[in-house]
Amino acid sequence: MLFWEIFAGVLGGIIAGMGMGGGTLTIPILTIFLHYKQINAQGLNLIAFLPTAVIALIIHIKNKLVVFKQTWLLALTGCLFCVGSAILANHISNNILKKAFAIFLIALAIWQLVEFIKEIKNNKDKTKK
Repeated sequence: MLFWEIFAGVLGGIIAGMGMGGGTLTIPILTIFLHYKQINAQGLNLIAFLPTAVIALIIHIKNKLVVFKQTWLLALTGCLFCVGSAILANHISNNILKKAFAIFLIALAIWQLVEFIKEIKNNKDKTKK
């Protein structure tokens, strides 16, 4: 058990450090290999996210990768919808929450694959010219 928790922390930290959200990997590891309930895995991920987000943010600010003028609107809307979503998540069954997260991950994977294929096609078109 301890191996998978450390493994989830390592992968989550790596992905969070890149600014992509470590929960994408941490939550499936916690639910699949450690048999956490979905809501508990999400809660644990949020707690783990706080220190990793602060560290990643400091590094990204230091590297001038954060555009503060655009940040306030994203933070405000994110916080507002977070409250409602957290309340909703507590009233949804574990099964539905798992399926919703799975659909999210599948949609994300498809979107990333489509973008990757577009990028390859654009690079081929540029080399032909």
